[in-house]
Order: sequence, then C-alpha cells, then structure tokens
Amino acid sequence: MIYKTYSLTENKGVKLTAYLYKPLDTNATPDLRPAVLVFPGGGYSFCSEREAEPIALSYLNAGFHAFILDYSIGADAVFPRPLLDAFLAMRLIRSHSAEFGVIPDKIAVCGFSAGGHLAASLGTLWDREEFLKLADCSAEDVKPNALILGYPVISTSWMEQQNQLDRIIGNGDWEKTYSLLNTQNQVGLQTPPSFLFHTFRDGAVPVEDSLLFAAKLAQANVPFELHIYPNGGHGLSLATEITSCGAACNVDPDVAGWMPRSIAWLKRLFERPEEASAPVHKAPFSKKLPFIG
Repeated sequence: MIYKTYSLTENKGVKLTAYLYKPLDTNATPDLRPAVLVFPGGGYSFCSEREAEPIALSYLNAGFHAFILDYSIGADAVFPRPLLDAFLAMRLIRSHSAEFGVIPDKIAVCGFSAGGHLAASLGTLWDREEFLKLADCSAEDVKPNALILGYPVISTSWMEQQNQLDRIIGNGDWEKTYSLLNTQNQVGLQTPPSFLFHTFRDGAVPVEDSLLFAAKLAQANVPFELHIYPNGGHGLSLATEITSCGAACNVDPDVAGWMPRSIAWLKRLFERPEEASAPVHKAPFSKKLPFIG
C-alpha cells in the first residue's frame, strides 16, 4: 500500500489522505482501479476517525483505491467552504489519476452523517457555476460517479434541531443557502446513482432524510439502492467491533451488511454502467407520496 497526504488549502486541517494499491514492481505506478473518496461525519464540528480510516481500508481491501477528505469544520464550516474542499479533493484525484492509478470516471464518494450531507451536496451541486468558479474547477474535474450515503443529513432538520443552522449559513444569503442545504431540493438528472443506508431508530438524524432523498432520486429517474435497518442508533460506521469504541450499541450484525452490499453495488455499477444509465419507464403516480416535498 502507498500512503500519502496532500494539503488542499491554506487551512492545514483540510487535507486529502490517499491509500493506494502498490504493485509488486515498486518502480511502477499503482494498479488501475476505481476509487472511493470518504467524507467522515462529525456534525461539521469534527471529522470522526471511526468513519475515516476503517472505511477507507474496507474499500481498499475490496479492490478500490481509497481516499479520505478532512474538510473544513467548526467556525470554518460556513457553506460553501466544505463543498469547495470536496471540489478540490476531486480535482486532485482526477488530475493525478495516472499517478494514482485511478480510473477517472469511476470515483465514488462515501459520506456519513454530516459527511453524508457533504457527499449529497457534491452529488447535486457539482455542476453549479458559482461554486466551480470559487474553487477554480471545471465540472469534469469534480463530478462524482456514484454516491454512498450512510445515515446522511439530507435536509436542514438536524441543523435546526441542534441549533447549527446559523453557524453553517453564516453571513451569506440566508434564503438561498437554506434551500441549497436541503439537498433533496437539488436532486436531478445530474445526481449520480446512489446507495443509501439508515436505521429506523436513528435518534440523531431522522430516517426520513434518507427516504426523502431516495424519493427525489426516484422522481428524477436516478437509480439507487436503499437499506433501512430496523435497529441500531446513529454513527454506527462499520457496525462491527472494529469501529465500536467498546460500545455494544455500535455493533449490529444486520447493519454491518451495508459495507459488503455497497461493495457489490459499486462493482456492478462500475462494471456495467450502461445498466445504471438506462432509462426506467414508470407509470405516473396518481398523487405525490406524502414525504416528497
């Protein structure tokens, strides 16, 4: 394995960590593989270690190059700063794809909780000109090819309940930013295929957030896979002893199935992309589902 860390901004806390397969010939470049970029959770206040390296190494072990983004947090997490960090991370991976051995059109983004919100924001706002200009990127630089969202913050409900909304919006255009932070409102044909998992009993981020995002994906005819587990709380990460911190409540064999399921989903998607892009012809609903805003 090749392990490298890259600074992305003047903020030393914002960095990209790479975990790359090392070929037997040490003079060669890493093997050509798809990649997964991980956004840990932490309420935009910190980046959870439990949702960082254990996740990256799981995908590395499954045959993907893996990266972790430590994005802007705390007072620096005013929107769109974390999103611009994500843009810069994607641009670095793609611009160094030959060196890293990354297949440039097979880069998935995996986010948890607030990191899931950042991943959903990237997946829905990657083509917005105002943010591309701020980051000095092109849409081709930053487009994610797949989303993996673990108990993600999708709407502003968590931010409002935890009194975090003013911190994240800052002094910007309140009404516009509020709409953009509700990522379900931004879902469209530009959104990549998505894999979501959540627990019914999540007491921090309501399960309705994942249901809402999935409903909007269905409305936009974007393919997705969704798993709702009946038990388990928030922040389970792998839901195994590896990420349990000694707490039995962070271990759940059923929820732990999300990782192998996401790996199988990614491999199907990247090996047979034509299946994911094929249109699905559906009969229209007679009325909207109640959770589609």
